[in-house]
Amino acid sequence: MKRLDTSAAGFSADFATLLAARGSDERSVAEPVRAILADVRSRGDEALCDYTARFDRLTLPAEKLRISAEEIASEAARVPADLMDALRIAARRIETFHAAQMPKDLDFTDEDGIRLGMRWTPLDAVGLYVPGGKAAYPSSVLMNALPARVAGVKRLAMCVPSPGGVLNPLVLAAAQLCGVTEIYRIGGAQAVGAMAFGTDLIAPVDRIVGPGNAYVAEAKRQVFGHVGIDSIAGPSEVVVVADGQNDPRLVALDLLAQAEHDEQAQAILITTDADFADRAAKAVRTELKTLPRAAIATKSWDDHGAVIIVRSLEEAAEIVNALAPEHLEVMLDAPRDFSAMIRHAGAIFMGRYCPEAVGDYVGGPNHVLPTSRTARFASGLSVFDFIKRTTTIETDEAGLRRIGPAGVALAKAEGLDAHALSLSVRLEKN
Repeated sequence: MKRLDTSAAGFSADFATLLAARGSDERSVAEPVRAILADVRSRGDEALCDYTARFDRLTLPAEKLRISAEEIASEAARVPADLMDALRIAARRIETFHAAQMPKDLDFTDEDGIRLGMRWTPLDAVGLYVPGGKAAYPSSVLMNALPARVAGVKRLAMCVPSPGGVLNPLVLAAAQLCGVTEIYRIGGAQAVGAMAFGTDLIAPVDRIVGPGNAYVAEAKRQVFGHVGIDSIAGPSEVVVVADGQNDPRLVALDLLAQAEHDEQAQAILITTDADFADRAAKAVRTELKTLPRAAIATKSWDDHGAVIIVRSLEEAAEIVNALAPEHLEVMLDAPRDFSAMIRHAGAIFMGRYCPEAVGDYVGGPNHVLPTSRTARFASGLSVFDFIKRTTTIETDEAGLRRIGPAGVALAKAEGLDAHALSLSVRLEKN
């Protein structure tokens, strides 16, 4: 864990090093991913079967890669009633928040008599990638599938690896709750390739969303342009801004809630209280002694964790904006006032009773957020990832006579004679 202090002489250099570490990516997997994608594009289902046997220890014919409706129902039925109730609560809140995001079409006539408009239409098909490695994430199913459903996407195809043939009942229950019936037991870059390019078994989609490992992230990077993607997701991260009035243990648990994701995750505490910083860091060590995922969380905290002592909340805000974190917790008396100074953050959690874990499951806003400082220019997943804009222009002869001459002049200035003629000939009639 790094301890930085803005009043120290070497702070700028140390902070620059901290920032640079989050800008790194997983380019080392670019070539193997390129080979896998080319193979899937060339051999289709045969390649999918080979990679599933190789990476997931599961040998199946192509027709068995799709999980049947009976299997989905059987696995979902194994989920305890209390967990199903929890999924339903989360689903209701997520659906409600995303429904509120839906934009309205535009349709108006301007001062020149030209009727202008913009309408929103959903994508035809979306591919959902759901991790199945170190942990299973039914919450990711809800966060990716429900906004697509709210947006009006008709076809959702889901890929989830099942190492050793083991299916996760909670993941399938979440899919069933979202109305996802097209599910394949395929993971990795090969799943991304199948959804992007299509095979005999899997029809291609228009956009691929959902988190995954370095191979999945690199595969999404390489298929972008052929299909849309949500983002290139990096390791999870949280910044906690807290004053000395907080319980050090609660802050420690919030930091470790990110650290336990994986060894590359990052948790940072920013505070004006040096004594509190020490107590929080000590509490982290105490909690690590009993945390089930202590090995993962310890490596994350040791390699990427940081505590930053600042002289003022204004300075804290400047640092947060430079970090542009995926998650920001504001554990202060006036969290809204502090949040008003923040320009770059994927999601903000305000108050001492609003840990980031609320947003992971039952808050309502999406937990698929920009990582690795991309919150400087990117946003979290929303219904806008599943709809697109089409603009319309409608005019009669009178309207064209009002605006057409300016168009002719600009077309001629650009040396595009056919453009100019397509306007001027109409203007010369009658």
